[in-house]
Amino acid sequence: MLGLLSAVAGPILGGLFNVIDQTVVDKDEAAKIKARLQEMVLTGQMKEIEEAAAIIRAEATGDSWLQRNWRPMLMCLFGVIIANNYLIVPLFGTPIADIPPDMWDLLKLGIGGYVVGRSVEKGVKVWKEPGPGGRSE
Repeated sequence: MLGLLSAVAGPILGGLFNVIDQTVVDKDEAAKIKARLQEMVLTGQMKEIEEAAAIIRAEATGDSWLQRNWRPMLMCLFGVIIANNYLIVPLFGTPIADIPPDMWDLLKLGIGGYVVGRSVEKGVKVWKEPGPGGRSE
């Protein structure tokens, strides 16, 4: 999701930056406007990621055992299928499990979403802190 947002926002921001460079004479003011635009885009992305993280947190702390564990169980199942195809089959010649392209996409989304989500969550926490490394008020 983050990659899609960056792919869409990047060219739009680039075009806006060109317009700002051509119309704003004061370069310091142009830099401030560009920084504000980047912050607005980043904040919009962060809100979506924070909302997705809230859903995952709600599932992880839910009342039902299945609600708390369906994502980890699905990732473990994918791990077993991958281990079978790339470890067991070459060693023992057992039948390979067909992996449809949609399953690969779901696996990439599941693993990538968790890794990116955690990284961004930590980055936002640092960014929100005042002082070195964070933004200053």
